[in-house]
Amino acid sequence: MKTTNDTPGDVLVSCQSVWKVFGKRAPEAMRAYLERGLSKSQILQDFGCVVGVSDVSMELRRGEIFCIMGLSGSGKSTLIRLLNRLITPTSGHVRVKGLDLASLEAKALREVRAKHIGMVFQSVALLPHRTVLENAAFGLEVQGVGKAERHKVAEQALTKVGLAEWAGRYPDELSGGMQQRVGLARAITSDPEVILMDEPFSALDPLIRRQLQDEFRQLTKSLGKSAVFITHDLEEAIRIGDRIAIMKDGVIIQEGTAEDIVLNPKDAYVAEFVAGISRLHLVRAHSIMTAVHAWRASRPGAEAESLARVEAQADLDELINLMVGSGSDALAVVQKGAIVGVVTQSDLLRGVQGQAQEVPAVHAAPIGEASL
Repeated sequence: MKTTNDTPGDVLVSCQSVWKVFGKRAPEAMRAYLERGLSKSQILQDFGCVVGVSDVSMELRRGEIFCIMGLSGSGKSTLIRLLNRLITPTSGHVRVKGLDLASLEAKALREVRAKHIGMVFQSVALLPHRTVLENAAFGLEVQGVGKAERHKVAEQALTKVGLAEWAGRYPDELSGGMQQRVGLARAITSDPEVILMDEPFSALDPLIRRQLQDEFRQLTKSLGKSAVFITHDLEEAIRIGDRIAIMKDGVIIQEGTAEDIVLNPKDAYVAEFVAGISRLHLVRAHSIMTAVHAWRASRPGAEAESLARVEAQADLDELINLMVGSGSDALAVVQKGAIVGVVTQSDLLRGVQGQAQEVPAVHAAPIGEASL
């Protein structure tokens, strides 16, 4: 695995005010979009152009999985292709490890793609006349790596995705889920720091899909990789992502952790997306707790120190089980040994509904490890 001077949290990929307008009159259409506030449909009608991505700024940090979700036509697949310059932006900057992709000549761009960014598409496009091992090694073959070396690396990658015993088989002998694993193995053979995933599991059966979601997250974390994952399914984004961006009409409407978005939807569009999401393994004690002084004011003489204790990162499911098991109507929320709030039965009900409490900020660890 590569060794770098980067530290956890470093920005590996960034977009700064990135636009992509498709069509011959793209610059003119973009000005009209900005100056006159024309809608996407008006831009299409007046200029024959399609606004794919509109003024997007985002960052992918080292070690995180960043999910971009939205419905068909939201711009998410266009955005991910801008991240490795499969599509060139109309305006703005896309940088990978500080390198502005638009400034790179063809050879330098190929090197960035080969060494720093791997990509897995929805259609994995395995070469039917090549074995699983040869497909996994294909990226290294393109780079000119010798057969023995590339097969050795590919075998290691296939082992990581659980397909070592299938190395000599051909793609038509594999299930859809297995083919996606080969695609992931092919992406990681070059040991890229960033993996781009464009709806890779959307065509799979639900059970296989959930299994691959968990495997992908575990593999990405264990290898120390960073990933951008495109999906139209919010539950998939919550299951996989450390942070989530919701897109509509080429614009990122809201970005944050799954808990942030579910508890504090920015507008009606986002609220509709999160309305049916289970919060049991998503919402944490620190988000729904009542401030200690407010709880004491409502319970004269009551002391939080006498309550059963729970960590600030405990989810709703754990809180419900503990409250029922203890027979208490309140729990003391602790962090680093100190009581930072109280969760009451009313707080629990608000949490199930998806309503956060206004309490002093608790500096809790990220919730990305949660899964539904």
